[in-house]
Amino acid sequence: MPDSSEILHIRNSHYKRETVAVRHHFQQQYGNWAPLDGSRSKWWLWIHALEEIRLCMNHIHSYLERSRNGNTGMMIIDLFCCRFSVVLSFCIALNLMSYVGQAACINRLCITSKELRSQLGEFGPYCPVCLALYYHLVDTSDNTSLALAAEYRAYYYKMCCTDHLERFLTTTDNFVTPGCPHALPPPHLLPRLLTEGQVKDRFPLQLEMRGFCPITYLDGKQRYEALVRGNMEFAVEYRERIYIFETKQKQEMFLRMPETYWDQKLPNRVPPICEPLRLTSLPMLGYLQQGVAEAIIKAMTAVGCLKPKYPFLSLKRSALLYMAYYLKAFNPHSSNFIRQKYRKKLASFEESCELIPYLDSTMTRNCRSPITQPTDFEFKLHRFLALRDEQGTTSEV
Repeated sequence: MPDSSEILHIRNSHYKRETVAVRHHFQQQYGNWAPLDGSRSKWWLWIHALEEIRLCMNHIHSYLERSRNGNTGMMIIDLFCCRFSVVLSFCIALNLMSYVGQAACINRLCITSKELRSQLGEFGPYCPVCLALYYHLVDTSDNTSLALAAEYRAYYYKMCCTDHLERFLTTTDNFVTPGCPHALPPPHLLPRLLTEGQVKDRFPLQLEMRGFCPITYLDGKQRYEALVRGNMEFAVEYRERIYIFETKQKQEMFLRMPETYWDQKLPNRVPPICEPLRLTSLPMLGYLQQGVAEAIIKAMTAVGCLKPKYPFLSLKRSALLYMAYYLKAFNPHSSNFIRQKYRKKLASFEESCELIPYLDSTMTRNCRSPITQPTDFEFKLHRFLALRDEQGTTSEV
């Protein structure tokens, strides 16, 4: 029987075995894999599958309407269904020829990344609207979606946002040759991102502007205070020179407008290079000040507020023990287990210190009947006396 449990189990096992590779292929190549919740009803699945088809058909209709003077090849629509999930896959093969119609968005047309790269227009992956309006170089290579891509005269153009896509579709001639007021610079004059490893591989090529951030310097009106060191993580190569920037945002700003920031001269007097200084190379007083001063100040403040007096120990020894427990209980470099261990010891130490004022207020000169004594008096008195014979108090720290 085609609907028997055995047949369904075989079909489901085959689906689970093949679906990962199939999903990856359609997502990476065509971007047309639409997963649906297989646990929902058949009616729900049918409605959402039709809605997905309707959206795709609307995009195809809009594309054909705007480029109606072109020749279109075949269109194949496949619907894959299984018991636990329904996947809608559209495989559309378009035989693109030279179009003389309007620019059209190519979203949901199943154009592969290879086809897109091979037919990019004169601006490559750069947004033509940003280039025409602001002379900004906005690279869209990181965005693999076709939602912001358009086709015009058999060439593809990628935009950076929805607003720029609408502008391109409305007044295309203003953003392509010969109507575009700015041409894309040649490849050797385009800025390129560099990783920290690539910067090191460029040795002996030195950092431009001695490693200072050109964006911060120019935006700061080229004042001495605006000379800020860049970060090797944010590097750009431009005109065979390497620039590093203070932040990711300033790196992106340079990528947009390299002509504005690249040719700057440093003043004769610049801030010295701040080399990292090892903490262990400091003298003892400086080491303590930089390493443990804050922790010791907090511990001494806690001692001054509590004024601990441990039974049968001097005030000095009590204060030193309390500081030792406090430092270990709040040491940020220790594990959570060690901190919790010494916080319990610190709490026990404080309870022992409270025995002295408690017994002093409870044990008056006049003898009191055991009946009138507090219920915990005997327990705390025995605990107080046991501390006199306790050995190795300091060894527990």
